[in-house]
Amino acid sequence: MRPKIKRHICADSCAKFSLFKPNGVPASELVKIKIEADEFEAIRLVDIDGLSQQDAAQKMQVSRQTFANILKKSRLKISTALINGNALVLPEKLVSSVD
Repeated sequence: MRPKIKRHICADSCAKFSLFKPNGVPASELVKIKIEADEFEAIRLVDIDGLSQQDAAQKMQVSRQTFANILKKSRLKISTALINGNALVLPEKLVSSVD
């Protein structure tokens, strides 16, 4: 198995919360889907910042094909959580601390 290439993740791309779930259901009762840091960054660059996949791939320092695979995986996780009522969990390192 090939080692995973380190991806560049912008230090300023933080979420405000680490868990997103349906209302009225305790998190302990839900299936949790973890979004990896590179998947979060891919979604942010394309869907929030409006970059092309080519430009976003350059920012993350990966090939365009690798970027497309990361983006596809992240969108599948998010869609699955929304459709099936699962919880989305973000890595703690992506969550801004609230004072």
